[in-house]
Amino acid sequence: MKKQKKAAVIGAGIGGLATAIRLTNKGYTVDVFEANDYPGGKVTEVRKAGFRFDAGPSLFTLPYLVDELFESCGKAPKNYYAYHKLENITRYFFEDGTVLNAWNDVEKLAQEFADKTDEPKENIHKFLRNSAKMYEATADIFLFNSMHKLKTFLNFSALKTLLYLPLLNPFRSMAKANNKLFKDIRIQQLFNRYATYNGSDPYQAPATLNIIAHLEHNIGAFFLKGGMHQLTQSLYRLAQEQGVQFHFNHFVERILVENKKAKGIITAGKTLDYNLIVSNMDVVPTYRRLMPDQTAPEKILNQPKSTSALIFYWGMNAVFSELDVHNIFFSKDYPREFDLLKQGKVINDPTIYLYISSKANPADAPQGAENWFVMINVPHDSGQAWDSIIKKAKEDILLKLSKRLGRDLASLIQCEEVLTPQLLENKTSSLGGALYGSSSNNMMAAFMRHPNFSRKIKNLYFCGGSVHPGGGIPLCLASAKIIDKLL
Repeated sequence: MKKQKKAAVIGAGIGGLATAIRLTNKGYTVDVFEANDYPGGKVTEVRKAGFRFDAGPSLFTLPYLVDELFESCGKAPKNYYAYHKLENITRYFFEDGTVLNAWNDVEKLAQEFADKTDEPKENIHKFLRNSAKMYEATADIFLFNSMHKLKTFLNFSALKTLLYLPLLNPFRSMAKANNKLFKDIRIQQLFNRYATYNGSDPYQAPATLNIIAHLEHNIGAFFLKGGMHQLTQSLYRLAQEQGVQFHFNHFVERILVENKKAKGIITAGKTLDYNLIVSNMDVVPTYRRLMPDQTAPEKILNQPKSTSALIFYWGMNAVFSELDVHNIFFSKDYPREFDLLKQGKVINDPTIYLYISSKANPADAPQGAENWFVMINVPHDSGQAWDSIIKKAKEDILLKLSKRLGRDLASLIQCEEVLTPQLLENKTSSLGGALYGSSSNNMMAAFMRHPNFSRKIKNLYFCGGSVHPGGGIPLCLASAKIIDKLL
C-alpha cells in the first residue's frame, strides 16, 4: 500500500490556506501550524463596542481566483460566500475641494473625470486600454507561473511579453509615465496611488505597475457580503472540509533539513516528520529563525522593504452621507509625502484611506453609527519613536478630516483600536511590519523576490506576500497556484 504523503504549512494566512487546500487535492494530508489563535493572517477582524472592522485588506479583486479554489474541490462558491461589484469603486477628495467618483463603468468614469478636471476622456480610455494590454501580456508569466524556472520563458506567452516590452515601460517610473500622459495633476495623483497597492513609491517604482489599475477599473472591484473577513472564514471552512488539520497557538521553532532536503519541523518541543514543507511566514524570519544553520539568499533577504501602515479603527457616533465605502483624502504635496517615507518619516499632511464597510454591510455598526478604518502609509519599523509618531498622526488625521467634513470628529469617536508596524510584525511576523515584504521600487524588483521553491533545499516551498509574485490577496492566492504547478 502506498504511503500517505504528509505536508506541513507554516502560517494560516490567505496564501497558507490556499496552499493547504491545493495540497489536499494532490493527495497530501496537511497540517497547518499557526502562531496566533485564529486563521487569516492580516485578513482578520476587530470587534469592539458593537462595531466590526476588517483589520487588514479591504478591497476584493480577481474573485475568480477564490472561486476556482472551491471549484477545484467540487464545491459551489455561492454556498460559502457572496460578493457584488461596487458601482463606485472609490471616492477621491482633493485639497482644492474636488471630489471624484471612480465609477466601475469606464465610460462613466472617464466622463466624470473630464467634467470635473481638465483631463480629456480619451486619456483615461488610453491609459486603461494600455493597462489591460499589459495585464494580458504579462499575467501568465509574472503572476501565475514561476519566474525562476527556465521553462516559463520558453513558450509563446513569453514571446508575447517580449513584444509588449515597450508598453510595459519598465525603464521609466510610474509617475514619469503618468505625468506625461495625463494633463491634470489630480488625475496624475489618482493613478500614481496604485503604486501603494504593493507598498511602493510611484516616483521610484517602474511604470509596469500601472497594470494594477486594470484589476479595479477593467475587471472590477467587489465587496464581500459580511466583509473581507468572510474570505478567511470561507477558506478556513473549505480547508477543514478537505481534511486539513489546524494547530493554532503553535510556534514552529525549526525547519529540519538533512542532506539538502526538508524533512520536518520542531514545534512545542516535538519533532514532526513531513514529505513537504511550505512556509507562509515572511521569508526573512523563515531563514533567520527557522533555518539559522542554512545558507540564506542574502541579496534577496536584504532587498529594501515595502511601506507599512498605521490604522485607526474608530467607531463613529454619526453617519456621513458624503462618504462611500472606499474614500481617499489626498495630501497636497504627494512627492513630499513619498520623499519622507523614503527617509523613514511621516508627513504632517498624509494621504488618508478611509474604509467604511457598514456602508455596504449595515450590521458592521450600530444604527446611526459607522465603522471607520482610517489608514495612512508609514515606513516599516526601523527603530522610529512610534509613540510620538502615532500621537502626531492621529492629530493630523483628525484635523484634516474634520476640516474637510465640517465636523469635530474627535468628539464622535466612541471606541478605538490601533494597528502599528510593530503590532503587525508581532501578529504576522512581517519583518518591520512591512506589508508586502520587499518593495517594488526598481525595475528588477519582480525578479528579486524569493522564488516559491528553494533552489538548495528539496521539498521546501514558499507562499504569501513576501515571495513571488508579491503582496495582496490576489497575489497570495497566485503564489499557492504556482506551488500547485511546481508540484
